[in-house]
Amino acid sequence: MATEPIAAEAVGKCVDSHGSAIGMPQLCFDWFPNQIFWLVITLVVIFLVLSRVALPRIAAILAERQGTITNDLAAAEDLKAKAVEAEEAYNKALADARAEAQRIAAEARAEIQADLDDAIAKADAEIAAKAAESEKAIAEIRAGALESIQQVANDTAAELVTALGGEADVKTISSAVSAQMKG
Repeated sequence: MATEPIAAEAVGKCVDSHGSAIGMPQLCFDWFPNQIFWLVITLVVIFLVLSRVALPRIAAILAERQGTITNDLAAAEDLKAKAVEAEEAYNKALADARAEAQRIAAEARAEIQADLDDAIAKADAEIAAKAAESEKAIAEIRAGALESIQQVANDTAAELVTALGGEADVKTISSAVSAQMKG
């Protein structure tokens, strides 16, 4: 039979009498040339597929990502510059607002101080007027009191003189009391 010699040729170190592989066929030296041929064919096909299809797609994606990253970095730098400008504008506006608030507070203090000075001057004037009225009233009371004291002293001296048994002369008693009151 025609298949028996082929089977007999195949029987060797790697195949038993039934045509089954003994051990691992990859390690059989008799089959190395066939395995190397198919390995080379497979590697060439993989190389062609990778170099013609997969790698150009990967390169395009990497280039697109690099462009996106570059654009994003440029946009981030622009946004950072704008943020710095906005912060400077904010700080300037804040400083201006503080200066304006201090100016308004100073104006309010000056206005309040002016109103206070006016109120103090008005109160001082009222106090001075009342003090003058009081001094006038005190002077009138003092004058009235001196007259009353002089009158009481005259009446008392006249009564004493009469009680002691003398005659009270109004002019003499009045001049004596006046002299005594003057000092």
